[in-house]
This record gives sequence, structure tokens and C-alpha cells, in this order.
Amino acid sequence: MAAALAAVTVALFVSSCSSPVSDGHTEHPRSDEPVITGQPAGYNADDVAFATNMVPHHQQAIELSALVPDRSTNPQLIALAQQIAAAQQPEINVMKVFLVQWNENPDTNSGHAGHGNAMQGMVDEATMSKLKSLNGAEFDKLWLESMISHHQGAIEMAKAEIANGDNADAKTLARNIVTTQEAEIGQMKQMLGG
Repeated sequence: MAAALAAVTVALFVSSCSSPVSDGHTEHPRSDEPVITGQPAGYNADDVAFATNMVPHHQQAIELSALVPDRSTNPQLIALAQQIAAAQQPEINVMKVFLVQWNENPDTNSGHAGHGNAMQGMVDEATMSKLKSLNGAEFDKLWLESMISHHQGAIEMAKAEIANGDNADAKTLARNIVTTQEAEIGQMKQMLGG
């Protein structure tokens, strides 16, 4: 799924960056059809809130993941952090595309608003600072506890999108987030137990 999202993102980016010089293809008419599924591109305020809030939420997960290689010696944890970052960056790219399609500016709406703990599961600045100061088993334990809580927040946000959103593509992404992150929570809980 992550690879498919990445491919779609690259395709959208490339098509949006093409120069106006003709390459032999006829001009494609613009329409309200979504680029991703071809289903009606309806959306509502819940869809906008989901994408707007999930972008900085995912960005923090990537920041958390970036702390791991220099602080942990656990190969399983290092691999998990890489997996989380690899899954969430393409999802950020897709959500930014949604926001552009919905005439929202992803760069102004999704800054670091979530770092003030306004969103479920966001790791506060004190915990981020403590993580940066730890190494080894102490780091691993706090990181796992923080990421479990972070994932639980993302799952709640995704479930709200599934229940209240209108956009088929955003709801599909939300379902993928729930499935992926529930599995990762199970893995992290096992790692904490071990």
C-alpha cells in the first residue's frame, strides 16, 4: 500500500510539474474527478480536518523515528522506526495532494500546530527532549511507550475520518492507517514486554 501511495504521489507530482511545452499529447481537460480513484471527489470539513491534522501528526512520527538509529542498539526497534518513516512519508504526500485538490494550502494549515499537544497522541516537548537525552534500553522503553500512544492517537483520528468523512480516498487512507498502526502497536507492545 505504501508503495502504491508513493507511486501515486510521484505521478501526481510529475504531472503537476510538467512544462506547458507540448509533448505530442493533447491537453487534458481539468475536472473535479479525483486523481486517485476516479470516484466522486466530494469532501467535507471532516476530511479537511483529518488531512490537515494528520500531516503534522505523521511528521512527528517521522521525527521520532529519526531519533532511533543514533540512540538504540536494538535491531528490531531500528527496523520498526525505518518501517514507520517509510510508510508515513508517502501518506503525508498523499494528504498534501488531497488538501491541494480541496483548495487548502497544506503548508499553512499543517505546520507544527500539533506540537502543542492539541491532537491525540502527540508527544509533548518535554518527552521529546528526554528522548533526545537517552540511549540504550532507557531510550527504547520511552520511545516505544511514546510511539504506542502516538499511534493510538492517529488511529482515533483515522476512525473519526472513517465515521464522518465524505471523501472516498481519504477514508481509504484512514482505513490503511488503522490497519498498519494497530499491527505496529501489537509489535511494540511485544517489544516492551520482552
